[in-house]
Amino acid sequence: MAQTAPTLSSTEIAKIAERLNRARKPIVLVGLMGVGKSTVGRKLAAMLDRDFTDADGEIELAAQRSIAEIFEEFGEDYFRDGERRVIARLILEQRGVIATGGGAFVDDETRSLILDEAISVWIDCSVETLVERTSRKNTRPLLKTGDPHQILSELSQAREPFYSQAQIRVESMDGPHENTAMRIIEGLDQWL
Repeated sequence: MAQTAPTLSSTEIAKIAERLNRARKPIVLVGLMGVGKSTVGRKLAAMLDRDFTDADGEIELAAQRSIAEIFEEFGEDYFRDGERRVIARLILEQRGVIATGGGAFVDDETRSLILDEAISVWIDCSVETLVERTSRKNTRPLLKTGDPHQILSELSQAREPFYSQAQIRVESMDGPHENTAMRIIEGLDQWL
């Protein structure tokens, strides 16, 4: 079923942005790899006149290696520990939009931190869409171990109970990223 594109005026968006500023919390995007957290996050931040930060980029900067290299050299547990520290720092340092890696919200401590100190937004979409989107790049360590459709299906099922704890849920569909960003703004308006 096709959804119509959400429409808010620039005045309505500005009023929502002002209410967000008073809330004094960053917006943290969570969800599986490929849902568009980084791309939608940049668009959302621009629409709300906020800074955007990609947690994975900050992790790579701090570690001076790629996410894939960290996974390969040290394993997932080591990566998740560093990821938690970086997200905690980002939440404390800025009030913009933060895109997290797909597994960040699954970690109990990281999820607790985000739920307590930020506004969490779960961007969801179908596994078929995820497979198509993630096939565009070969930079996803968790997808290098087998059939991407099966891996993403299993990850989706396993992580849904965690993602569903986010304060806001929106569905990412085909179409301009601005539509998903606008759905997030509508969700923020209702949540605030």
